Amino acid sequence: LYNKNIYPPYAGGGGFIMNGALAKRLHKTSETLELYPIDDVFLGMCLEVLKVSPVGHEGFKTFGIVKNKNSKMNKEPCFYRSMLVVHKLLPPELLQMWDLV
Repeated sequence: LYNKNIYPPYAGGGGFIMNGALAKRLHKTSETLELYPIDDVFLGMCLEVLKVSPVGHEGFKTFGIVKNKNSKMNKEPCFYRSMLVVHKLLPPELLQMWDLV
């Protein structure tokens, strides 16, 4: 479905931050491209048209976090305090994280 050898840089779908002006530009650009079935990649395609490159941040754990389920560290607020987005946690784990933080 994609006509290039590699996908453009894109932000992982777990979460991202952008300003309102970029969101408006992305909306207009999205209407000029054929919809692609992988939303993360489609965002990257739109960013490529706008010549905007996504920037990574350590606080975004869009592929989850490596943790030992038995570790006491997982129940400590300091374990989560620098994270902005954590992907692939179960709802009870998310609630526990927010209570801790």
